[in-house]
Amino acid sequence: MSDVIEVIRTDRDALVEIGHGLSVQQWQAPSGCLGWRVQDVVSHLATTFWALVDRTQLPDIEGLSFEQGAEAMVQARRQLTPDAVLTDYEQVSSIALDQVLPAMATLDMEIPMGDAGTYPASMLAYAYAFDHYVHIRQDLFAPRGPLDGTPPPSDEPRLSATLDWIEAALAQQNPAAAGQATLEFVLTGPAARTISFGSGAAKGSATSDVPAFIRYVTQRGSWDELGVQASGDAPALTVARQLHVF
Repeated sequence: MSDVIEVIRTDRDALVEIGHGLSVQQWQAPSGCLGWRVQDVVSHLATTFWALVDRTQLPDIEGLSFEQGAEAMVQARRQLTPDAVLTDYEQVSSIALDQVLPAMATLDMEIPMGDAGTYPASMLAYAYAFDHYVHIRQDLFAPRGPLDGTPPPSDEPRLSATLDWIEAALAQQNPAAAGQATLEFVLTGPAARTISFGSGAAKGSATSDVPAFIRYVTQRGSWDELGVQASGDAPALTVARQLHVF
C-alpha cells in the first residue's frame, strides 16, 4: 500500500506544480473531459479526496450514477477561483495521503461505489492512482488537453498502479460485456502484463503498449489511432472496443 500511495503523492505533487504555473486562461481552457475546464478536472480530483476526508463538504449525490455524481460535485464548485481550487486540492490531498488512505489499507471491509463496483478497502488507493494518471496525462495535456509541454512520466510504478485498478474494475464496470465475450489484452513495454476479460478460452486478442491500453479502455482513443493489433472473433473485438473503465 505504501508504494501506491507514493505513486499518488508523486502525481499529486506534479499537479500542484503544474497548477501554480498556469495562467487564468489556461485554468479556464476546455480539458479533454467533455464540458470540463482544466479547473474542473482539478476540482474533481479534490472532490474524490473530500469523499474520503469529509463528505459533508460535498453535495448530496444519493441516487445518481458514479459519473453523474462526479459531475454534480464539480458543478457545485464551478464558481471557485483557480487559486481556491488549487488550495483546496493541496490541502485535502495532503490529509488523505497522510492519514486516510494509509488507514484504509488496514480495514477488512468492502467499499461499495455504486455502478463503479465494490472493492476491498485496500484497493481504494489504486482508484486514486488511476484517476490522477488518466486526468493529468490524457485530459490536461495535448493532444486531448490544452496544455503544451511534457506531462509527468508514465513510468512503471504509475502504469502498474493504474493497471491494477483497471484489472479490478474491468468486469464490474462492464457487466453486460463480460457475459458476451472472453478477451485477452496483451500489454507490452513497461508494466507489461496480460489481462483476461470474461471466462473461458479467449475469442479475441488485442495487443498494445500500456499507455495505449489505458487510453482506449477509458474511451480516450481509438484502436486505429493507437496502433492496436487485434485478432480473433469480430463480435468479440467489437465488445472489446466498447469497454469503458472509469
